[in-house]
Amino acid sequence: MYFAPMVQLQQLSLVQFRNYIQKQFVFTDRIVGIVGPNGTGKTNVLDAVYYLSFTKSYFSRPDAQNVHHAYQGLRVEGHYDIHGDKVPITCILRENLKKEFYYDQEAYTKLSQHIGKIPCVMIAPDDVQIITGSSEERRRLMDSLLSQMYPDYLKHLIQYNKILVQRNSLLKQAGETGLLDNILLETFNEQLVANGQIIFEHRTKLIEKYLPTILSLYQHLAGQNDQIDIQYQSQLQLQEFGNLLNQSLPKDKVLQRTNVGIHKDDLLITIQGQPFKQEASQGQRKSLLFAIRLAEWELIKEIKGFAPILLMDDIFEKLDEQRMIQLLGWVSHSTDGQVFITDTHKERVADLLGKHLDSFQLIEL
Repeated sequence: MYFAPMVQLQQLSLVQFRNYIQKQFVFTDRIVGIVGPNGTGKTNVLDAVYYLSFTKSYFSRPDAQNVHHAYQGLRVEGHYDIHGDKVPITCILRENLKKEFYYDQEAYTKLSQHIGKIPCVMIAPDDVQIITGSSEERRRLMDSLLSQMYPDYLKHLIQYNKILVQRNSLLKQAGETGLLDNILLETFNEQLVANGQIIFEHRTKLIEKYLPTILSLYQHLAGQNDQIDIQYQSQLQLQEFGNLLNQSLPKDKVLQRTNVGIHKDDLLITIQGQPFKQEASQGQRKSLLFAIRLAEWELIKEIKGFAPILLMDDIFEKLDEQRMIQLLGWVSHSTDGQVFITDTHKERVADLLGKHLDSFQLIEL
């Protein structure tokens, strides 16, 4: 029996977004395959859906770079069924690059107010940076997940980053003038500790809950137990944040930046006790990336009480047939939310989905 998702995008309208001057899509099924040759704009459709959840591109590019070449401004609009209500969500980038965001025709005063209302998880080739990239990529993974689940987390994160910039500016100014305003420094320290401690506690609880789900999904997708482990690493595990800031002050003065805090956190990923990014095969990397993202999907659903939209971009490239079957089997039978899948091969998507589903939609570009 088919049950409609609690949050479903029914129509997407793009104006001057990436390669689309004007285009409209209507989505009729829970699972949608978008197929076509490279360069036809499949990824851009998924990024537009992501935009309507996060108020920005998945690819961390400036808003201006999402405007169709030789044009000014853009508009992305989605018509959603949200718990039975018809709700339009609109993003407008004006010619002066001012961004406006509307939920049911009501404008937000802060874009951050929208995060978590239309939860969304994206799986894309760039996700390999979670494993091979810098610690910033893994912090972004935790922050994106926690921000969608807990609105207060995002408020503390925004505040922490704002104070961090101010503290670093104070240290730089002290390096140039030789004078440090200790009263202002203490104020910044107190605010960093207050916000940083809450972020640290959220991240600690997240990994405790997140890790077993990742490992279970990895074993399912890979078909074997490869002894993978993920550990949360934070300087705040060693001692109190306030003490860390005081001890690091001489170093901070020399380097003119804050060297301790939750902005230095990382996730240590190992396979059989060795660094994962050095030892893992390509198949193992893909399986872990999918497991991380699908575990993200499950956690958000558990906290929010309804399924996030799942976006899967170009996921079948360089994936062996067994992993493809396992992945599509999980998506078809273990998810009850809306799923968008892009691929270059229409027959491959139709064949794989057809093995698991009676009904799905294919859009050719």
